[in-house]
Amino acid sequence: MILSMTGYAMVTRELPSGAMNLEIKSVNSRFLDLMFRLNDEVRSLEPLLREMITEKVTRGKVELRLGYGKDGGSSAPNRAGRPLNLNMAAIERLAEAGAAVKRAVPQAQELRVMEVLHWPGVIEDTTLSAEELRYIVVGMAREAIGEFTGSRSREGEKLKVMLLVRVAGIEDWVKKVEPLIPQIVADYHARLAARLREAIGSTDDERIRQEVAMFGIKIDVAEELSRLGAHLSEVRRVLEKGGAVGKRLDFLMQELNREANTLGSKSVSTEVSAAAMEMKILIEQMREQVQNLE
Repeated sequence: MILSMTGYAMVTRELPSGAMNLEIKSVNSRFLDLMFRLNDEVRSLEPLLREMITEKVTRGKVELRLGYGKDGGSSAPNRAGRPLNLNMAAIERLAEAGAAVKRAVPQAQELRVMEVLHWPGVIEDTTLSAEELRYIVVGMAREAIGEFTGSRSREGEKLKVMLLVRVAGIEDWVKKVEPLIPQIVADYHARLAARLREAIGSTDDERIRQEVAMFGIKIDVAEELSRLGAHLSEVRRVLEKGGAVGKRLDFLMQELNREANTLGSKSVSTEVSAAAMEMKILIEQMREQVQNLE
């Protein structure tokens, strides 16, 4: 499986004490760079979340946001509209006790609403315990990381298809150029020999052959074409194997670009020069996308 370093996922839970949102997003980076933005109530869970992410991610700039909007907290999305959980049984018992007190002590004051609300047990406590909070966050993190990995996998497969199309394009140019090389070299030898005879005014064919052979070695691009083919085969192998391929492919892009540059610099024909230019364009397109692979 090929993974892109670009991914996104978000999971939301509605809890009695408020909403909890967990968001993960990432972009490309040379190394693994983790950033956590957590509410105070869940900040103690950062080591656990860090461990869960590093099990699945090896490269990329990853940001995780975990928001917990408790009732009355500044981050609660709908705190004004969220009703209090009242214990009606406790209120009824309190009312009965108050009535009994009034019968016994008629001059006693009536219970006020705020006194009733502040009576222990009247408002049910919806605060989650540390263990409950940990259990919920772990479940949300597993779901979010699964979706996050899935999005990176889908993006990675798209990049893989794009890279293989570019590889095939470069291979086509190599196949077009290879049959032309012997004739290109022969034509260049003939032109060079004629120029040498004219320049040195000599009929010494042996000397001319030596000069032509020396220049012929310099313009022979068969070795560059062979190395291009080998590098392209390696790119295919790496892509098919999958896993963390980004660094390996980045190195291969440098090697492909070096061979294409050499091919262009040694060219003595418009056909080879044009082919080298087209190859460099395709390699640059590949290089840009390889930067996004884990």
